Amino acid sequence: MIYMDEYKPFDMIHKSLNKTVVIALKDGRFLKGRLIGYDTELNLSMDNAEIYNDEMKKKLGVVVIRKNNVISFTPGDTL
Repeated sequence: MIYMDEYKPFDMIHKSLNKTVVIALKDGRFLKGRLIGYDTELNLSMDNAEIYNDEMKKKLGVVVIRKNNVISFTPGDTL
């Protein structure tokens, strides 16, 4: 069992640096790419980012995602 004292959101994000992550955005789209940074407000930066919606995929390159646009953060490359 994991207790809240043992688990902190920043730990998961920090362990995901330089790895592929998937971020769900509040507008229903998903970003997939390599996490290259974050700040204390949980704004995220990614490299090799691709954005997905129901119909298409588009390569974006380097992006910065404001914390208020993020619904979920998933380590790994599974959409």
